[in-house]
Amino acid sequence: MAGFEYGDEALAHLSKRDRKFAALIERMGRLERELTPDLFAALTGGIIAQQISGKAAVTVENRLLDKVKRITPESVAALSPEEIQSCGMSMKKARNIRSAAEAVLAGTLPIGRFPEMSDAEVVEQLSALPGIGVWTAEMLLIFSLGRQDVLSYGDFGIRQGIMRLYGHKVLPRKRFLRYRKRYSPYGSIAAFYLWELAGE
Repeated sequence: MAGFEYGDEALAHLSKRDRKFAALIERMGRLERELTPDLFAALTGGIIAQQISGKAAVTVENRLLDKVKRITPESVAALSPEEIQSCGMSMKKARNIRSAAEAVLAGTLPIGRFPEMSDAEVVEQLSALPGIGVWTAEMLLIFSLGRQDVLSYGDFGIRQGIMRLYGHKVLPRKRFLRYRKRYSPYGSIAAFYLWELAGE
């Protein structure tokens, strides 16, 4: 599995723009994150992971892998929604995964062109599918496409990390957007540190 690539300039930028973030980077050191370059497998994993723990998501995904050996649009479309559901997910998620596979096979979800598309275009394409919201699309941008500047307001861990770092009790969207602007163009790298902080 490939690693998320970013240079020292990202850490230098975040440290220069924000004293508290500089202290966080100094304390945690350089953080490494893995990528899942296979876009369809990553999308399937993203749908499975919605609103469940990371550990539970891994269990469900492994059960699906046992059935299909490799998660591809073809292997998933060959299963019935009931067979997908039997891996331990809701029927709604099972249908959403199968409809994503069918969209790829029909060409209405052009995941092969995602690397050339802008972040906004990828989010728009994915959000048009049932059961795939902005958060799932943003996680795909980070952990499959390796995009550098994604900071998701829809992610509880990121909001929690910001509130802990700056001592906020609440985080309205307007305040969040100020932080996103401050971290840009390295929002994804900032997210790694905020997740780590939220998990402490």
